Amino acid sequence: MKLATPLFLVLLAGTADAKPRVVLDPGHGGSNLGARGAGVHEKQLTLELAHRVAANLRERGIEVALTRDDDRTLTLRQRVEVENRIPADLFVSIHANASPTRTQRGFETYVLTARGIDVDGRALRSDATTPRPNVDADTALVLDDVERGASQWEAADLAARIQRGLRDRRGHEGDRGVRQDAHHVLLGATMPAVLVEVGFIDHPIEGRELVDPAVQAELAAAIATAISDQLSD
Repeated sequence: MKLATPLFLVLLAGTADAKPRVVLDPGHGGSNLGARGAGVHEKQLTLELAHRVAANLRERGIEVALTRDDDRTLTLRQRVEVENRIPADLFVSIHANASPTRTQRGFETYVLTARGIDVDGRALRSDATTPRPNVDADTALVLDDVERGASQWEAADLAARIQRGLRDRRGHEGDRGVRQDAHHVLLGATMPAVLVEVGFIDHPIEGRELVDPAVQAELAAAIATAISDQLSD
């Protein structure tokens, strides 16, 4: 009688020699402009920052894919499908904040709430599954659920690294901390996934800073270093 290959050996066989892969998600795009700042929309700022982070990571030998590489409209579901299809080791969605009074400023990084992992993530699993060669469909769905839960410790660690990096470069007074929310772009991710708000694009001072190439270089370096350090641990 032929014995079945243990499941953990099947999984390791496809990943043992793989290089680290990161998916960067420039928020908004196309008809979805995002928040408005000093002569720029959020969709433009996030794409520029994503390109800068990607270039920084590639210089470190890390493979990078972007959910969008130009000004196009993507649904939240399409973004999740990209990250799971690769599949990636880490997923970082880049955004800029805005406030009704235009008086708030600072940076913050989000991870999913417990409900986002357990309830909302399961609702997406039939459409956003991770490719698993030699693993049957039912088992693959269960593994997706397990990975969504298990990845949250690393997601929290990555979020903290990003916050520290931004704080070192932008100042502690702007540190709004690591937060939890059910951001749809993170739902269904089977790898550590975070969403970073790099600052308030509509703030009269911070908004102008965010379009400064020197500041953008600082932000990109902070995010890239956090990602690189996370992958090297």
